[in-house]
Amino acid sequence: MIPEFRSRYNQAFSPERYQEMLRTIDQELPGQLEFRLAETPIFVPAPLRDKLVQAGESIIDVLTAPDFKERTEQAVPPALRVPNENAHTSFLAIDYAVCRNASGELEPQLIELQGFPSLYAFQDYLQGAYRRFFPVPDSVSHLFGGATSDEYIAKLRELIVGNENPENVILLELFPEKQKTRIDFELTKRNLGVAPVCLTKVRKEGRQLYYEQDGRRIPIKRIYNRVIFDELAHYPGLETEFELTDDVDVEWVGHPNWFFRISKYTLPLLHSPYIPPSYRLDQLPSYPVDLENYVLKPLFSFAGSGVKLDVTAADLEAIPDKHNYLLQRKVQYEPVVQSPDGLVKCEIRMLYGWLDGDARPTLLTNLGRLSRGAMIGVDFNKNKDWVGGSVCFFE
Repeated sequence: MIPEFRSRYNQAFSPERYQEMLRTIDQELPGQLEFRLAETPIFVPAPLRDKLVQAGESIIDVLTAPDFKERTEQAVPPALRVPNENAHTSFLAIDYAVCRNASGELEPQLIELQGFPSLYAFQDYLQGAYRRFFPVPDSVSHLFGGATSDEYIAKLRELIVGNENPENVILLELFPEKQKTRIDFELTKRNLGVAPVCLTKVRKEGRQLYYEQDGRRIPIKRIYNRVIFDELAHYPGLETEFELTDDVDVEWVGHPNWFFRISKYTLPLLHSPYIPPSYRLDQLPSYPVDLENYVLKPLFSFAGSGVKLDVTAADLEAIPDKHNYLLQRKVQYEPVVQSPDGLVKCEIRMLYGWLDGDARPTLLTNLGRLSRGAMIGVDFNKNKDWVGGSVCFFE
């Protein structure tokens, strides 16, 4: 999207150089990378950058409104409500499609948002990998506010570790060694000293939590939560001493309730030129006559599961639990990233951190994804190149 930088990058690119980058990542993080990395980063020009920031601020205005908790109280399923919720989320991830408006200008269109962590540690590593192997000018950055990578990691430490000893902070996940995002867990451990711990390995005595390491029982003071209830539901017989809904003496970094509050459930509350209209299915007096222009989404699914692109009125009538679904107006992705054999669509995730006590979240970094398929995601991009996970460098 910045023609000069794109041209220089593509001239220097070769499949051999890309494979060398992947081999180096595997040498440095053996067996950790399980998702496809795109052959290129995304170069984002200043006008689009400013629109992304502006779109985020309009969303944050809603999240910081005094009545936001009241308006999202029904988002948290009673059986999954976790005690000791804090005043606001610790993490905010906002996904946008890159589109073109009627005036021919590039603009973001909101896809979804999450009050849940993303690949905060990996994205800083990934930008360094692209810089090592390909020409990326110093005039662009994956960070905001003029921050350096060292300052960014320090911010993550403040957010995740706080004032605790890192060994008393855990990254909580279900079978972390099997997760596709485990490369991020490993980098979190290397950068912050916070180890991934499986939910099944957490021990509980009264309101106190522990984990065991090298024959020691280590108290847990803070939990950097990466567990998603949706995945827990796939293990109905799972044996654990600690249930997420237990009232325990820990601080949550990314309290589980915020996963539900800031989600597709929030979309109908948002209004801006960069936000396509969304409607709760159970609150629609009648269905839109142009259903072909809408996509159906389960409110609380993750990673695109359950999304239906082609919707009919009969489909909607057949849904028994309409309160769990959303209709969102489709957006038209604009192919903007020049590959050797054509243009590729992309999505940009803006990543924020929100310290307890701060009035608003802080924009920290980003994640990019490239696609040639009907949707962003692995299933729509099998056997294709110049697709997959990436990072944006902003002008």
